[in-house]
Amino acid sequence: MSTEAPRLIRSIRLLDAAEDRIKAEFTAPPPPERSLKTPALLELAKEFQPFAVVLTNNAPLKGKDVEALPDCVKLVSTVSVGLDHLDLPALHERGIAVSNTPNVLTDCNADLSMMLILAACRRAAEYYTLMKNGWHHGLGMGGMLGHRVTGKRLGIVGMGRIGQAVAKRARGFDMTILYHNRSRLSAAEEAGATYFEKLEDMLPHCDVLTLHMPGSPSAPPLMNSQTFSLLPKGSVFVNAARGSLVDEDALIEALESGHLFGAGLDVYRQEPNPNPRLTALPNIFMTPHAGSATIETRTAMCMLALDNVEALAKGLPMPSPVTS
Repeated sequence: MSTEAPRLIRSIRLLDAAEDRIKAEFTAPPPPERSLKTPALLELAKEFQPFAVVLTNNAPLKGKDVEALPDCVKLVSTVSVGLDHLDLPALHERGIAVSNTPNVLTDCNADLSMMLILAACRRAAEYYTLMKNGWHHGLGMGGMLGHRVTGKRLGIVGMGRIGQAVAKRARGFDMTILYHNRSRLSAAEEAGATYFEKLEDMLPHCDVLTLHMPGSPSAPPLMNSQTFSLLPKGSVFVNAARGSLVDEDALIEALESGHLFGAGLDVYRQEPNPNPRLTALPNIFMTPHAGSATIETRTAMCMLALDNVEALAKGLPMPSPVTS
């Protein structure tokens, strides 16, 4: 094994602690001033001949992009949990390892999901708009009423690490936890939650529904006109998972008709330019795909991405490989 510092390139400037580590432990060009798109990243790879490529979903590698990577590249280390931007079969066929950054962002994603639940139920977007535009007059007893979160029934679709972390937070609001998952959890993991094998059976019982499962642009949306119609009138919908899980036309119809009281969204089918019909609705609280956007979590993600590079370069097992 070579003792030379591993060569790497990145598509985006990482956080300061990670950039300091790159200077000390790796051979790398200066960080890009702006996020590199795929063509610029591939050009840099040809020029610099790196062992590893560290990237985010701003620089997807699909099909011919993978073919264009130089043979020296042995690892694509994505600073994300999601893998929608990578062509895994093509990368693995070329013998290029892939790693991601799970676990370290569980808490922050759950925190943001709880924020979306609270904001959608309590009309935070409308309150904020009112205050920014000038309050001017008091609200009557029935003015701009939201929904109490405490004691409501929360349906969770996808009871993995993040789903369970959301459930833990929701119990602090005395919410009743319902969930739909590919398989039932152990009694200890359920912690009193009620399992529904079929999503359609759970939806009519949800005052609030939140999604925490992977998405695929090629798969039909999980939430469409039919599934939205099964939610009780006046319920709240939250999505901090993937925009591809939702038929946004159906969501807009449910919000405009009043079938849904409100929604909290962190992800969209068209990022970073969401459907303007969505952004125009007053009863949506929206954030810009920022579930992991804290100093602590983004630093941990950057460090884990570099841990994977270091491990593979040393011939050691990577802490978070992606095998399929």
